[in-house]
Amino acid sequence: MATTADFKNGLCVVYNNELFSIIEFQHVKPGKGGAFVRTKLKNLKTGKIIENTFNSGVKIDLANIERRAYQFSFKDYMGYNFMHCETFELISIQKEMIETPGLLKEGLQVYIVFDADTETPLTCEFPPFVELKVIYTEPGLKGDTASSTALKKATLETNLEIKVPLFISAGEIIKVDTRNLSYSGRVKK
Repeated sequence: MATTADFKNGLCVVYNNELFSIIEFQHVKPGKGGAFVRTKLKNLKTGKIIENTFNSGVKIDLANIERRAYQFSFKDYMGYNFMHCETFELISIQKEMIETPGLLKEGLQVYIVFDADTETPLTCEFPPFVELKVIYTEPGLKGDTASSTALKKATLETNLEIKVPLFISAGEIIKVDTRNLSYSGRVKK
């Protein structure tokens, strides 16, 4: 059992007999009345995001989950296959459990969240940044823009398309922010 004072981003709770992860929360203390906590909760099975308000001090059950390190191996007709980093056992999970499958490349280490009571996989969590190679982008020409924040499309080695600055060219390795799929910087060789 936990209270609203224990809320933090990423905390997994049981709400309406389903497992949810707290994405965002805000303690609110109005001038009149009791304090409360506004939350955004993500359903770990369906991926649906809901908003809910809890009265301050309310007790809520914590979910019994485990995060286990896995390495992406390959994709086939059964789904996405991952290898456990310590036991080397293979597990296959469906595309719906992966928020952005376009970031997966062979050898990438991720965390798969399991319901510890039933041993079923719930979701796949990426590291904050992933390094990917740019395989195609239009050349950026000097004088193309008046501002320094101009962006162009780039296709990455996983066939994911993102926006990058004009100075990025094909063949470069860049760092991609997995939380919002944005360019974060070049990788120094």
